[in-house]
Amino acid sequence: MSNAYDVIINGASVAGCTAALLYARQGARVALLERRSDMDAHKVLCTHYIQASAYAVMAETGLDKVLEKAGALPNTAHYWTRWGWIKPPHDGDSAHGYSVRRATLDPLLRRLAADTEGVDLKLGHAVNELLFEDGRVVGVAGTAGEEAFSLRARLVVGADGKESTVARLAGTPAEMAENGRFSYFAYFRGLPRQAGDAARVYYLEPDNAYVMPMEDDVTVIAAIVSKQRLGEFKADLEGAYLNFIRSLPEAPDIDSAERISKIIGTVNYPLISREPSGSGYALIGDAALASDPLAAVGCAWAMQSAQWLVSESAAAVTGGGEGLDAALESYSVRHGAETGPHHHLIADYAAARPFNEIEEFSFSAAARDPLMAAHFHSFGSRLMTVEEFLSPEVVAHMERVNGHGLSEEVLRQLTGEDVTGTGDEAAENEYAGATR
Repeated sequence: MSNAYDVIINGASVAGCTAALLYARQGARVALLERRSDMDAHKVLCTHYIQASAYAVMAETGLDKVLEKAGALPNTAHYWTRWGWIKPPHDGDSAHGYSVRRATLDPLLRRLAADTEGVDLKLGHAVNELLFEDGRVVGVAGTAGEEAFSLRARLVVGADGKESTVARLAGTPAEMAENGRFSYFAYFRGLPRQAGDAARVYYLEPDNAYVMPMEDDVTVIAAIVSKQRLGEFKADLEGAYLNFIRSLPEAPDIDSAERISKIIGTVNYPLISREPSGSGYALIGDAALASDPLAAVGCAWAMQSAQWLVSESAAAVTGGGEGLDAALESYSVRHGAETGPHHHLIADYAAARPFNEIEEFSFSAAARDPLMAAHFHSFGSRLMTVEEFLSPEVVAHMERVNGHGLSEEVLRQLTGEDVTGTGDEAAENEYAGATR
């Protein structure tokens, strides 16, 4: 291909490859740039859990079938709380994503993109400059090995992670929230699976953990711990990590399994959000929003933000660029509507605090009632809005399950009204009948 494209995407990981696939299938000429030269390069720090909210995108791209062939596990989760386990009902027809190592996911997705007509994958291409005309981004420049390159396109997409080069060069402001936890994880082979293929997520208030089965009889176990305990882990990482995992309720039997990796992690992972588009460019995946890894939304939102961008802008990109500014604005609005309320709750919980009243109310109801367990899991899978999760009918059902209601102050916050109840028995029964 020449050096002129419809779209240039910087970053050939989950978000970038998904966008490249979808743009090319709409007839766009796509340059997909990746600074690393290895086709099998992959992200190391990841929760390995693709939420069910991204299933439609995976089905559209064909990634679902590729992942199943590679052994990725259709996922669900059980959640430990001080009220007991939340165990959502699950069958083969339930909405799901996939649990898969990034060492498997990234190369598969990159090859899927590279094999798509219209995608020009350029490995070993590092972007270090944006090209501007009249204040608008019109291309990129950088180096490939010792050679310089320059490419032009109607749209430049930053799919280059939380430290996005495109965002930095475009001068996109970032909002940052402190993460009150740090994370360490390791891979084990041959670990007995206590809940089948379901992940086990622990809410220890304020600490957290997860045990996640994946392909090839491998399980990743993560300790996600309040920074108040950072000194303990710095003093003896191996001992602190293993002791933390052994102390979990109904702990996984790590001593009967083979640990096949070193202990991997980070002590500082702030949450970063940026405006998703500007003049001639857009941001997707972690470049637009890097939320708390504990929520395991990164891979799903990477795929979904790519799909949102393509659906809003493909016609403008392939049609000569007319209407592109309006399309990018529509993408920004959609991105904010889809992720903003969820991210607000995630960022608030990332402060590493105990549960607030609403969390206690919803978690305890989910531990006591299968209907609420399914509702809780659907919300955690990002299959519903915050408003749907705490609708009046749902809150009324939680009241009945828990045997008590929320405080008047919290109800006022939820409803915006001066009320002393959330709903009547008829409303609760209507909800229960509609969702069974």
